[in-house]
Amino acid sequence: MSWLEAIVLGLIQGLTEFLPISSSAHLRISAAFAGWDDPGAAFTAVTQLGTETAVILYFRNKIGRVLVAWFRSLRRPSTWSDDPDARMGWLVIIGTLPIAILGLLFEDEIESAFRDLRLIAMTLIVFGILLGIADHYGRRERDLDHLTVPHGLGFGFAQALALIPGVSRSGGTITAGRLLGYKREEATEYAFLLAVPAVFASGLYQLTDIGGDTAPAWGPTIVATIVAFLVGFAVIAWLMRFIKTHSYLPFVIYRIALGVLILVLVMTGLLDPEAGPLV
Repeated sequence: MSWLEAIVLGLIQGLTEFLPISSSAHLRISAAFAGWDDPGAAFTAVTQLGTETAVILYFRNKIGRVLVAWFRSLRRPSTWSDDPDARMGWLVIIGTLPIAILGLLFEDEIESAFRDLRLIAMTLIVFGILLGIADHYGRRERDLDHLTVPHGLGFGFAQALALIPGVSRSGGTITAGRLLGYKREEATEYAFLLAVPAVFASGLYQLTDIGGDTAPAWGPTIVATIVAFLVGFAVIAWLMRFIKTHSYLPFVIYRIALGVLILVLVMTGLLDPEAGPLV
């Protein structure tokens, strides 16, 4: 991987990680369009450490309260029901279990079959439609104080679907939240918080693969991660303002259009669904 590729892919990671359009799909598609090698799941996971660091910085006050309350709950279990921040800490852990288990079970598929551009295109379209339906028809009455263990697991299984590029980690969890009746801002905030332990665990787990036979070298990966952090922080701030007055419809339209474009290019032979370069 060249330095230019690293900068471009880091920029794409930062721009797309928090929007419900799938950063892993965009890294895969962008490399295919440019004729570059597939950056791979390890590169994606490690660069997401940069974007999740941006989440920690942006929500530092909220995350700090949750951590303090969670550690307090270890000494005083009664705070589970009394303290919303302590409950949030436990529910983030519970919601992380599905992606942790399924990520280990389907590790080989994540590296290979799940990166087929035809599958990515279909997930972009299908889950884009689901996001549109959930955002339009979902109730707007619950905030995060209403979060329960079943709801936390529901969010968690939706996040686990993002192991398939094209689903979108934020898009899947936001869709689940809207279907469960959570307000748009509340569902989005929990989607960001829920991603932190899963992404850090995945990124740290994949660190040993960087610089290997099929993964990019350390230098370009570090540059991409830094770029992703800087751009990601700006995107979080923009998105949290945007959703206060707008729906997710623009992202739904974009997902469907991109998915259709990929399918057309693959079916006409202009795009190799496995290797990716344009002919």
